[in-house]
Amino acid sequence: MFGPNLNAAQLAAATADDGAHLIVAGAGTGKTKTLVARVAWLIGQGVDPQHIVLLTFTRRAAAEMLERAAELVGGSAHRVRGGTFHAFANRVLREHAPAIGLERSFTILDSSDAEALIGLCRNELGIGGRGRRFPKRGTLMKMISKQINTGADLYDILEKNYPQYLDDAEDIQRIGDLYRQRKRQRNVVDYDDLLVLLLELLIERPDVRAKITRTCRHVLVDEYQDTNRLQAHIAHLL
Repeated sequence: MFGPNLNAAQLAAATADDGAHLIVAGAGTGKTKTLVARVAWLIGQGVDPQHIVLLTFTRRAAAEMLERAAELVGGSAHRVRGGTFHAFANRVLREHAPAIGLERSFTILDSSDAEALIGLCRNELGIGGRGRRFPKRGTLMKMISKQINTGADLYDILEKNYPQYLDDAEDIQRIGDLYRQRKRQRNVVDYDDLLVLLLELLIERPDVRAKITRTCRHVLVDEYQDTNRLQAHIAHLL
């Protein structure tokens, strides 16, 4: 009833017992169908749909999966908490932001606003004046984002991806540090912060993590191989 035409391997994945499972499958092997079946099977086993978290890389993917699950087990599938890592982080932080010194009313900067703030920080520090080759604010944003998402040292990132700016590593780091300070002062976050702050919350506040994980009994991650270090750490803690 929870998934038509599943082969033996798909059925084993969809009905696996509790615990951590990594499903390895190539293109065209029915990964989406199997995840949909997993959601439907869990609901059929009596799991509260709100205790199921389905993390995907696009909102559309999550919506399509839950729609297909609803065709199998009814509208209760729409109560599953499906969406991107960033959307999930946003919902959790809105509820628990004060635990990490953030107001619930925080604003999320889009890419253009984030770049504009980086530009203000660069100007405030007096870095990158006329006649000096220095990364533009969009490039600075990419450098800072890569540092956050990979956990790599800034110098290593520059050496591998932006060797022409190696001599500017110290100034780039100063801009990144001031950018983080200004965001906190203004109660704003960028998209990377959603994951960083959720990870901080899960690690530094075990009491809050316990509340969150009580309602995350089953965490399903689509395309797990594409998670970055931050996302994988969050999934592990959940």
